[in-house]
Amino acid sequence: MDLTVTTYVVYIGVSLGLTVWVARTLSRNGQIFLADVLRGSETLAAAVNHLLVVGFYLVNLGFVALYLKTADAVDDGRGLVEALSVKLGVVLLVLGVMHLGNVYVLSRIRRRGLLEREQVPPVQPDAWTDPARA
Repeated sequence: MDLTVTTYVVYIGVSLGLTVWVARTLSRNGQIFLADVLRGSETLAAAVNHLLVVGFYLVNLGFVALYLKTADAVDDGRGLVEALSVKLGVVLLVLGVMHLGNVYVLSRIRRRGLLEREQVPPVQPDAWTDPARA
């Protein structure tokens, strides 16, 4: 078998494994964060979590597929390792950037929710003052 094809097979296998592992880890650990962001609504948090995981898979697997082709033929073991390290390094960076982007957006949503909670008085007012008389 040609070493270029071997590089492709190893790249796809490792990339798929990394994508599945990262998606499961983020999904499992992000459920609590999402429930807090969404004010304790567990069903809504589970639905949003599932949608985020599907989007994560679509974007990352699409990127892995588009980034498959190598510019140069792989002639030896050294070339195989170098090509794999570049390809897998880029995939890991994309996974990390996507994760940081998700955390940033969710933290902004959480911060906005906390600000809205602070604007609501802790108890209902029992009377009101007419601004014309004050």
